[in-house]
Amino acid sequence: MDETATPRRFIPSLGRLETFFLGFGAMIGFGWIVLTGDWLTSAGTFGAVSAFLIGAVIMALVGLVYSELVSAMPLAGGEHNYLLRGFDPRVAMLGSWGIVGGYVTVVAFEAVAIPRTVAYIFPQVHQIPLWTIADSQVHLTWALIGSGTAVLLTWLNIRGIKQASLFQTSVIMFVVVVAVVMLAAALFGGEPSNAEPLFTGGSAGIIAVLVMVPFLFVGFDVIPQSAEEVKLPPQKIGRLVVFSVLAAAAFYVLIVLTTSVALPADEMGDFDLATADAMTVLMGAQFWGNIVVAGGLAGLLTSWNAFLIGASRLIWAMANSGMLPAWFATLHARNGTPVNALLFIGGLSVIAPFFGEAMLVWLVDSGSPSIVITYLLVAVVFLVLRRREPEMPRPMRVGGRSEVGGLVVGVSAVVASAAMLILYLPGMPAFLEPQPWLMFGLWWLLGITFALRLPGGVKPGARAEEDLLAAISVRRRRRRAP
Repeated sequence: MDETATPRRFIPSLGRLETFFLGFGAMIGFGWIVLTGDWLTSAGTFGAVSAFLIGAVIMALVGLVYSELVSAMPLAGGEHNYLLRGFDPRVAMLGSWGIVGGYVTVVAFEAVAIPRTVAYIFPQVHQIPLWTIADSQVHLTWALIGSGTAVLLTWLNIRGIKQASLFQTSVIMFVVVVAVVMLAAALFGGEPSNAEPLFTGGSAGIIAVLVMVPFLFVGFDVIPQSAEEVKLPPQKIGRLVVFSVLAAAAFYVLIVLTTSVALPADEMGDFDLATADAMTVLMGAQFWGNIVVAGGLAGLLTSWNAFLIGASRLIWAMANSGMLPAWFATLHARNGTPVNALLFIGGLSVIAPFFGEAMLVWLVDSGSPSIVITYLLVAVVFLVLRRREPEMPRPMRVGGRSEVGGLVVGVSAVVASAAMLILYLPGMPAFLEPQPWLMFGLWWLLGITFALRLPGGVKPGARAEEDLLAAISVRRRRRRAP
């Protein structure tokens, strides 16, 4: 293969609605089904709502940073391009590696959550016991549900972005219908007194919910990852990033409020899937609980599908610039999809269910700090590029013509991301258990290994990718020389 040849790029095929549903669907996932009871018992109704509003502000600040950058650089791989333009390639590699780690943990989380959700409706899926991991019994039939879904979604994404986005839009519409049903049930059958206590645990309770925000809101950045496949002007792509964050925040607040009025708070802990069980009690029939679970399954699928799209494009972009093995930079000859990157991520999600339900918590905890690290770096590079390249075309310029407005947003995003990252340090509320720390450490050790293999002396800027590829090519020729 000619290392200097121009690589094949992606074909624009996503409209406004498909692009919005890509980001929104990535964020709603499954947490609202399985974690709402914990949010309410930890912080109370208004405490949980406050945590999501604070989280929405933080994510909106980061989203604004992304919106300007994606309008300036609407390229596949999103933050990979921004970091490479503003930082040394090794720093850019690590920043990209962080969000890849977040994406991979989310995809693996979905693969484990799917069979757990199915088991709520069909307990009979627990057949043929295999082994026990962290007190979690793994059954073959249970695991195969997750693995089989992984195979189907990977195949769908290999077929093409158009097919994957059509699936995304169809399933999201069902989730919206479920949310409307829950809202109607809460309005006509809910008991406002059930929402008490409004606050529980004080600031510690709010923080306990807030630390989950990075994992729950990660996904708006899938839109920048697939920017080359969007048929919209760059400034409109940027606006959709922010709009998707606000829509996800509204969705989570809606779920908290509708669940809180269905049952007294002291009964939430008695249920496995509090949101679904609350709806069963509220409506007086298991059917409605199963409908909510079906909505959770739909959210799982849309999140999983979106992260397959985002992660594969980011891995492709990293490989295309020489940061990862060239095998990952292969595009399907007919469908134009990053087939090898999809096969790699799909393979990981096929394996994940065989580690049992204990993996759910480990994946959430290990992936969240990596996500925040990347958000912090993107916020910093936003400020760096504002100073270093003030004349760079920015179709969506945060703060308008006011440099002060953009500076305030950039600094606020840096401070907010840093504050979120501090919550994961020893002694803080989100300090990780040993297993997630081990997964986090191994992932970053591998990333540092890849980063150290990159050649030094490549300056950031508009030609950074070309210069990096040229430096890698020179190094290879030297190694081959006798």
